Amino acid sequence: MQIGMIGLGRMGANMTRRLLRGGHSVVVYDLNPQAVAGLAAEGAVPSASLDELVGALTAPRAIWLMVPAGEPTEKMVAALGDKLSAGDAIVDGGNSFFKDDVRRSRALSPKGVRYLG
Repeated sequence: MQIGMIGLGRMGANMTRRLLRGGHSVVVYDLNPQAVAGLAAEGAVPSASLDELVGALTAPRAIWLMVPAGEPTEKMVAALGDKLSAGDAIVDGGNSFFKDDVRRSRALSPKGVRYLG
């Protein structure tokens, strides 16, 4: 399986490591380039931008978000929504309020992008 992981803090980095150990291909992105480089050294595919991450994934794409709830999640989902296509999916692993998840899902639905919060 191939998956994109955005947010390489403690949880996102450890999830990436587990996926790599399981034989999955993980394309990683974080605002901190050192976090990306560290996981690339462990076998992840590095990306320096969201465009690069999306371009490295084969459609239909699955992208797992591990970013802080609130504004960081809002910005990331909006940015991804502009870049993804029908059949792609965003999995929000953060601690978002469920009504925000419902709103995001409805906003992405017309484009055919699934949002799983």
